[in-house]
Amino acid sequence: MGELRSTLGTWVDGHAVVLMGLLVLLAGLLSVTAVTAWRLWQGRRRLRKRLESAHSELSDLRGRDPLTGLVDRETFEKELVAAISAAEGRAGGLCVAYLGLDGFRAINDAYGLRIGDAVLREIGNRLSVWLDGRPQVTRLGGDEFALFCTADASALDALAEALQRLVAQPLKVEALSLQIGLSIGLAVYPDDGARPRLVAHAGLAMRTVKQTGGNGHARYDPAMAVNHREHSELVQELRHALARGQLQLVYQPKVDARSLQITAAEALLRWQHPKRGLVSPAVFIPLAERHGLIRAIGAWVIEEACRQASQWREVGLRMRIAVNISGHQLRAEDFVDQLLDSLRRHGIPPNRMTCEITENLAIEDTPATRLAFERMRRAGLHVSIDDFGAGFSSSLAQIRRLAPAELKIDGGLVADIDQQEAARAIVRAIVQLARSLQLQVVAEGVETEAQRDALVALGADQLQGYLFAKPMSATALALWASGDGPATASAFRPSLFDPTAPAMLDGPEPSITSRK
Repeated sequence: MGELRSTLGTWVDGHAVVLMGLLVLLAGLLSVTAVTAWRLWQGRRRLRKRLESAHSELSDLRGRDPLTGLVDRETFEKELVAAISAAEGRAGGLCVAYLGLDGFRAINDAYGLRIGDAVLREIGNRLSVWLDGRPQVTRLGGDEFALFCTADASALDALAEALQRLVAQPLKVEALSLQIGLSIGLAVYPDDGARPRLVAHAGLAMRTVKQTGGNGHARYDPAMAVNHREHSELVQELRHALARGQLQLVYQPKVDARSLQITAAEALLRWQHPKRGLVSPAVFIPLAERHGLIRAIGAWVIEEACRQASQWREVGLRMRIAVNISGHQLRAEDFVDQLLDSLRRHGIPPNRMTCEITENLAIEDTPATRLAFERMRRAGLHVSIDDFGAGFSSSLAQIRRLAPAELKIDGGLVADIDQQEAARAIVRAIVQLARSLQLQVVAEGVETEAQRDALVALGADQLQGYLFAKPMSATALALWASGDGPATASAFRPSLFDPTAPAMLDGPEPSITSRK
């Protein structure tokens, strides 16, 4: 009996231990389950909050431009309808301003879309702050904005000037300081159209400003619709002008300021339209730039200028040839390669080609511009900064970094040099700057002997203008060289680069500066 009790007790004790172990294990499992359940609950709670936040953000973004945060076109139109209704019968008009950024594409090309998007956000923010955050401004797409405000016809100039100042302030984007221009089209309700056409009319006025060079403003005029059709027709005709042989080059000589010998001939593009006659470059060059035609036209200009220079050299007429380079060409990665290829095919040494780059393009402190200048210098091309002194005070440091070979004084300064001390002072400063940087100085637009004498006295190296010769065809220039020149031109002086006889195309090139 005692043994039974002992055995039973041992069995009970052993099973009790097992049972306790099972209970502990069960408690642990319950604890893990509870913790897991709690964590799942917490996770679901956080997920729910995130979903609620996302829904809230989506709700906030509904009716907004995702890039700038401005109201979208639909919301803007609703606000415009409400503003027009409120303005009915009230003194004072309501104006819609259509804004197009000038040069924005160049910023995108030079710095990339990230910088371009940052510029658009900053412009949108400035306009929103200017309107005290009211839903009166929208981004219509790309680099175009629209806004409306109370303003009658007498206040349009002041409104446009205020917007110009607002956008013209330097844009600080990352480590860059950028400036951008603005073209503004204005339409006043009800004088310039009913509400459904108001934005479209303001947009047409803006595009008219763009067509005339940009960075200005214009009020809608019904005649603009006719002009816009004319513009569209001109663009279509320009697309075929090259293939149809309507484009041609004329050449205007540059002369040494002291000896009056020929130093170069600048190739100038002309469009001889079969019905419109001679179309001004001031009209068709901006069209070519805005509609993607300038690179093909620019390549043709270089090829034709090289071909003509080679033809002249074969008969002993050797001089430097100068061509104007657009920003679209300069920013293209293959531009320098194409230019050198044309020179090689026609046997023209690179140092006989002058690439004229306008001052406002030269001071674009972009990687593409700096690389293009560096490659042109390494190749031996003669680089000239055209229209120098036209008003870009920030250009001096950039000119030093780009290290061109030549500065070409803007014709507007030359026009007054014999009459105004201020013009002479500016030219004197440019010459001194060029001397300190060991650059040549060319003055264009020389029309009188008094202007010539003033420029020679101030130290200009080369002169160009109607006093010596107007732009002429290649044939006329060759005739001039042979003594049968235009009556309006001075007597032809031999080229500094070659006396009279034909020479080897790859022969040594005399230096202008070595003769001074």
